[in-house]
Amino acid sequence: MIQKGRSIKIAGDTRAGTVADLFEAYVAYLKDAGKPSWKEAEKGLNKIADTLGRNRPARDIEPDEITAILRPIYERGKRSMADHVRSYIRSAFSWGLKSEHDYRSVSARRFRLVYNPAAGIPTEPKKVGTRWLDEDEFLRLYRWLECPDAPVHPPYTRAVRILMLTGQRVEEIARLHVDQWDAKERIIDWSKTKNGKPHAIPVPTVAAELIESITPNAHGWFFPSATDPSKPVSHGTLYSFMWRQRDREVIPYVTNRDLRRTWKTLAGKAGLSKEIRDRLQNHTLQDVSSKSYDRWNYMPEKRAAMAKWDKFVRAMLAKKRMKMAA
Repeated sequence: MIQKGRSIKIAGDTRAGTVADLFEAYVAYLKDAGKPSWKEAEKGLNKIADTLGRNRPARDIEPDEITAILRPIYERGKRSMADHVRSYIRSAFSWGLKSEHDYRSVSARRFRLVYNPAAGIPTEPKKVGTRWLDEDEFLRLYRWLECPDAPVHPPYTRAVRILMLTGQRVEEIARLHVDQWDAKERIIDWSKTKNGKPHAIPVPTVAAELIESITPNAHGWFFPSATDPSKPVSHGTLYSFMWRQRDREVIPYVTNRDLRRTWKTLAGKAGLSKEIRDRLQNHTLQDVSSKSYDRWNYMPEKRAAMAKWDKFVRAMLAKKRMKMAA
């Protein structure tokens, strides 16, 4: 620095950052940005760092080393997991490349990356889901959740019923906190969501009644984890709980995402327009007007739509009860 005539006050660690440095810095970035995926990324990248070598310079990692990690996972039949691991590595190196000259951040160590070793590794082809529950399947699942024939942590069954009634993302319902529930207005209000935009929905009365019947725990969670009440249930736990019931064939075959697709489809049948369904599910609208100019919250329209959906759901439930009584 002195030979170049520059101040040593701005001198940093001249050693190239290690694999551990890169992964830890990337996880810290996700955490600071409020990304809920940071915990899963941290867990996955920790294992990868052990395999690649924590103390190796990140710039020395070659594509062949990454494929050597992915191939055994793929060959075990865990294709989705292999793609997740690839995604973690690619994202960490992509962030590292951009952070090298990011004037907005100060890092004790630079990585001196010249390319992303995971960039050329192909992604697993995405399978577009088409599964949704018809009315009979919806009712079969809903009734089982109301009165399960096996021991289940009650918050789990309630969380899935709220998912079915609102069509929201699993993570957002699973992490429902008392601070997000406006009991007077019967509105769930999220300040941060998957697409980074604030989101609020008036819930149908059948869902509001269920939420109001729940006493949040001491930590404020409506759906706390069975193993650690200080934390909400994870979306993975809800998935595995449903998976076990599917295997017993006491409920229809369904995934968490199928429930979101089911709401979208049945709400359309109930008469809700696609535009209002998109707004209720917080799907990003891509037209210029929506992205850059329209700041109306559409709450009156959302209330009217949810009232229509509530009437549809109640009619389904009443029809089923009448059949059972007969």
